[in-house]
Amino acid sequence: LSGGEAQRIKLTKELSRKNTGKTLYLLDEPTTGLHFDDVRKLLEVLSELVELDNTVVIIEHNLEVIKHSDYIIDLGPEGGERGGWIVAQGVPEKVAREEKSHTAKFLKRALAGGRKAPRIK
Repeated sequence: LSGGEAQRIKLTKELSRKNTGKTLYLLDEPTTGLHFDDVRKLLEVLSELVELDNTVVIIEHNLEVIKHSDYIIDLGPEGGERGGWIVAQGVPEKVAREEKSHTAKFLKRALAGGRKAPRIK
């Protein structure tokens, strides 16, 4: 299994437990290998977890996930040894205005279509 698949299996198992509203979910690139429609479904599940008073922290490069985040911490300015600094933080619209962030220019375009959160079923 890929890392993303293993995480999704663990998430499925976790979702079958009784919700306490006090759980911290830490996900590392959960969209890896997912089709666009499946990313949307994952966003719905994650939104539901947040609505149930849980905390979800995601390490992700997928702009669809980033633009639906409540809060972003953008690390950079580059990767590896030339990164690791906080170059932008805040709501997506604020991060999109940060000139030092490489993510900002792509996020700005992604936000042009709006940031409507996925419907929770």
